[in-house]
This record gives sequence, C-alpha cells and structure tokens, in this order.
Amino acid sequence: MLDNRTQKYADTLAQLIRMDTTSYDNQTDKTAFYHFHKLLKEKFPNIFSVVEYEDFSGSFLLKWKGESSQAPILLMNHHDVVAATGNWRFPPFSAEIADGKIWGRGTLDDKGGLWAMLQAADELASEGFVPKRDIYFVSTCTEEQTGLGADIISAALKEKGLRFDMVLDEGGMIVFEPIAGAIGKYAMVGVGEKGCVNLKFTARSEGGHASTPENNTPLVRLGKFMAEVDNGKQFKSELSPTVCTTFNRISKGMKGPVKFLLENAKMFKHLLSAVIPKISAAAGAMLKTTIAFTMCSGSTESNVLPESAWVLADMRYSHHQGSKDSIRVVTEIAKKYDIETEIVGPVFDSPLSDTESYAFKTVENAIARIFPDVITAPYIMTGASDSRYFSRVCDNCIRFSPFTINNEQLDSVHAVNENLDLDCLAPAVDFYRLIITEA
Repeated sequence: MLDNRTQKYADTLAQLIRMDTTSYDNQTDKTAFYHFHKLLKEKFPNIFSVVEYEDFSGSFLLKWKGESSQAPILLMNHHDVVAATGNWRFPPFSAEIADGKIWGRGTLDDKGGLWAMLQAADELASEGFVPKRDIYFVSTCTEEQTGLGADIISAALKEKGLRFDMVLDEGGMIVFEPIAGAIGKYAMVGVGEKGCVNLKFTARSEGGHASTPENNTPLVRLGKFMAEVDNGKQFKSELSPTVCTTFNRISKGMKGPVKFLLENAKMFKHLLSAVIPKISAAAGAMLKTTIAFTMCSGSTESNVLPESAWVLADMRYSHHQGSKDSIRVVTEIAKKYDIETEIVGPVFDSPLSDTESYAFKTVENAIARIFPDVITAPYIMTGASDSRYFSRVCDNCIRFSPFTINNEQLDSVHAVNENLDLDCLAPAVDFYRLIITEA
C-alpha cells in the first residue's frame, strides 16, 4: 500500500509517461509535444500560472520572476524520449505500477526528472512562495536527437545578455558501487561531459565484378582502418584534476591497495591510467577520447564491388585532447588507407564546472540534506546532454538526477524495461524544493 503522497506522485508521473513523445531524426510534426505541453499545464497549474511561457518549436522556456536582481539559475529536463523497441515486460507507454516500481519509456530519461522539477515548483507556487532570484525552467523535445532546442534557447538567452549562477540538468544518479570495491551509495554529479562528434569515413575504388577483385577494396581498407583505430592507442590517456577528485571521493568506500591508489590519484596518474580501464570501462572512458563505429554501407549487390563504402563513427573526445587533435589523429590514420574523413554535424565543446563553485556546492549540499547516507562524487559524463549548450550562458553547468537506481535500471535507459522505484519519488521532489528555496 502506497502512502498518499507517493500515490499522488505516481499517478501524475504515469500520465506523463503514457503520452508518447518519441523524437525522430528530421522530425517536423510537433503535435505530440504540444499535447504534452498542454498536459503539463493541466497537471502543474500553480507554477504555470506564475511563469512566463515561451515556445521554441516544441521545446519551451519558463521564467519565474524572483524578488531580487541577483543572477538567475536555470533548471532543465527534456520531454522527448527514444523509441521503445524490443520485448518489454509491460507496454512501454503503459506506466504500469508493479513490484514497487513505475515502468515505461522516459521514467529515468527524462520525464521522471521533468516531473520532479515541475512538481516541486508547483507545490511551492501553491504555497505562495516567491523565489529570491529569477528561476528559469527549460524542457526540450530534441535532446535525444540533434539538441537543436537547447541550442536555440541558449542562443536566445545569450542574445538577451543573461548569465546564470547555475544550470542544473539531468545526468548522473545515485548508484551503489560505481567502481568495483567502492561499497556504498554515491551521488554521481556530472560537472561536464566529453565532446561529441560524428565522423564519416569513405573509401573509394573503380568498382567492378566481385569475381575478379583487386587487393584492398573499399571494405577491406575500412576494415583495416577500424581494426587499427579500435584499440584506442592513438588517444592520450590523462587523469585530469576532476577525475582525480572523482577517484578520491569514490575511494571513501574502498579498502586495500586500490583505495590507497585512488585516494592519492595525483601521485599515481600513470599507473591508474593503465589500471582503471581494466576495473571499469565507464571510468576508463573518462580518461581519454573514445571512438565507436556505428553505421556502414557498401555495395547494393552481393556480386558487385562498391565504388564507395563508408562507416560512421561516434567520437567522444576528452577535454585534454579536444576535438581538433582527436579528429586529426584518426584522420591521419585514415589517410594511410586512402580513406576520406568528413565531419558530420556540429562540433560543440563543453567546459568543466568548478567543484568549488556555487552551483556544485548548492547541489552537493542538497544531496547531503535529502540523502544523508550518500557520498557525492563529481565526474565527467561520457554521454551528451542538452546542458552543453548552456555553457554559453553559465560557467558551471551541473548534471544530476535525484534518483537512486541499481545496475539493471541503469542498463534500461535507452533499452527495454526502463523503470523507476516509487520510493524515489518523494525524495526527488524534496531535492528540487530545496534547490529552488535555497537559490
């Protein structure tokens, strides 16, 4: 039996989950997103009655006027979701409540966060609360695709000359044992994210019949190229000050020689650069640029050599190597195999936030008060978020979602059976209430 508060929260979140707001490449029909906006206004009438609402082609910006002219803060979570394919335990947009959880696409990424943010604001508005400073809320419908909504909104805010003391977006969550041997609960707070760019590699030839192939046809050259790049040795591995802080915080729950190494990460940078990827692939990805080959194309016929073949790669480049140098090193390898390199889409760097900043300390203090048994650890996100664009208007963009999850739930993001524990709902609202009232 759920308590009244949790039942109410679950009912509201379920209605958001049941509305399918899947985003797609080159999407022009925004009808579903506008229906979702209408639902938000119905479910959170108090906050929508006191904010200025501005639409950006399915994404939106809210401004809650504060009492002072102090620099504002911005809270954000997106409302589009990825496609729900595969064999789900419950229909992905049913918002089924079972086993103490709410199931459905978007529970974790990212309607759960959006719901908690607006629920907290709505409750405070109903109580007559007026923030000390202006508070902006952003939710986009393009985060899972191009990030265009965040790009446009952040550019508009920059055009107005606005600067924010804090941006808080979705990101890391509260997890158990983030690295093997680190026993305890850790709030993984993103203080930045690796840059992201898609690269297209194309190999060409004169084609011909497959019965008389020449050596090093396009697909063969691409294969050799991918095999060489796949080991990642061309990218520099480095423990940045941020990563050293991450390891130092995580070491609090560890024992033995690994604890000593992580506590003193600055002293053992070279050793840890070799050891960490073997302990945790996720932690290893924070140390250097990575590249993953995701799409490909060759001949349209089984007995015809392709005149051109290509592979697409997803590159997540580190802060210390950057986009230019990361792209340069793989371009040079591609040239060895007579392969062309093309940058597909924008390249947008995301700076790291200061762990001594007002923004990080505000989130850290809120975590300590709402989740007293949790250790806060800053980290560098390997995935991309909308907040990267808001570095245009804020020096410290923080990425954290106030939910406690297990490994299965973490793996369900963008996969089947995405779900969220019901006992996470009230603490998430309390977290956002504290962020808003303390701002």
